Amino acid sequence: IGESAKAKGFWVAEAVWVTHGGGVGKIVSELMTTGLASFDLHEMDIHRFPAVCKSADFITRAGAQQYDEVYDIIHPLDQQTHSRELRVSPFYPRLQALGAQFVFSAGWERPQWFEANAKLLEEYAIPERQGWEARNWSAIAGAEHLATRDRVALYDLTPFAKFEVSGSGVVAYLQGLCANDVDKPVGKVIYTAMLDGNGGIMCDLTVSRLGPEKYWVITGGGVHGHDLAWRRSHLPADGSVRITDLSSSYCCVGLWGPKAPAVLQAVTQTDVSKPKFKFFTNQQLTIGNIPVRAVRVSYVGEEGWEIYAPTECGLKLWDTLWAAGQDHGIIAAGLAAFETLRLEKGFLFWGHDIHTEYDPYEAGLGFAVKPNKGDFIGKEALLQRQEYASRKLCFLTLDDPAAIAMGKEPVLAADGKVLGYATSAGYGYSLGRCVVFAYLPLGYAEPGTAVTVEYFGQALAATVTDKWL
Repeated sequence: IGESAKAKGFWVAEAVWVTHGGGVGKIVSELMTTGLASFDLHEMDIHRFPAVCKSADFITRAGAQQYDEVYDIIHPLDQQTHSRELRVSPFYPRLQALGAQFVFSAGWERPQWFEANAKLLEEYAIPERQGWEARNWSAIAGAEHLATRDRVALYDLTPFAKFEVSGSGVVAYLQGLCANDVDKPVGKVIYTAMLDGNGGIMCDLTVSRLGPEKYWVITGGGVHGHDLAWRRSHLPADGSVRITDLSSSYCCVGLWGPKAPAVLQAVTQTDVSKPKFKFFTNQQLTIGNIPVRAVRVSYVGEEGWEIYAPTECGLKLWDTLWAAGQDHGIIAAGLAAFETLRLEKGFLFWGHDIHTEYDPYEAGLGFAVKPNKGDFIGKEALLQRQEYASRKLCFLTLDDPAAIAMGKEPVLAADGKVLGYATSAGYGYSLGRCVVFAYLPLGYAEPGTAVTVEYFGQALAATVTDKWL
């Protein structure tokens, strides 16, 4: 659903069942008349497909699998059975050699966990699972989570969408799109949302300032087309801003864990200690012989960097860091650990915990909103929403350490009233229990409030908490 990227004014509402027709008609009419939809549409967004998923062969095969499974109960981690290895990072041979179990995302092969890390289970005791929650899961992922917390791990982040935004009008352009203040000194990294006209979170990203008229904008690989379409739709007509898609030009590795600084320092002459390389800054440096841009941020809540290098240098970058990390117990870790690590830290995932139906204040992201910087898209609506707030994103733990939720489960009050649903959920291996995110009415949002999470008819006792780690 949406306006064609190739022909302005050409609107699409394709592959809609009769049962969905009324709702789709309502949404399309809203988009055509106001440009704003009353529901989040990212799972139906016309821009969500990468080029490798647009061929006639892919569409035929995807349609056949959908037809075959249309009435099946699909596990959230079940994978497509066709058209694999369409996009792979330069690290792919090393990931394969380590026994990576891959999942498909926006055409990319992404490691979920690594069989080579099975030996970690001798060091870490991971609770066993049975039934639905045990499907497409391995205890190895829990061990990778704990090893990241204890020492250091490499994560393949190449699918990140990477854009250079530049030009004489770039500061005004980004200030008008971003809720946070991005007019910061060269070298700074800013976490920000971009809002729609209703004050909802349209994009969630980091902005790194590389020069007076040059920024890097980094966002998730799964929303590459969605976010690019939004930014392009707001480009000034005078040509004073250029967006260059660098996503295929650069690979990226996450080097994270308490021993990450020691690993990086061993392979660069640049001083990467905290006084010289502060959190939320970026620097150009050399790792071995490889020129890289290192960005000191972490989605897993541990010390470390996102490290970007020319794609053709990627394999050497991996090998250099891998060799330097051997004395520090380095491992490769996958998306499963990536997910549970961010859950424990209370970090949010666009499309699940935040999207256009939620605003930054109710999501706990008010620190990244700067209303006094000047005007930006969604500012007026956002301030009105803040004044009449009725809910907030809450962090829950399941009372039973053995209980598991996986996300999308309803959250209920003691009297059975439905309060919301789990936007994300997963086992916190460092905490020793399952953690759940959910938007709850303000009257139920106080830490210590008892609620239940309904999982396949089971009422799992849960408690509202502060952030965990």
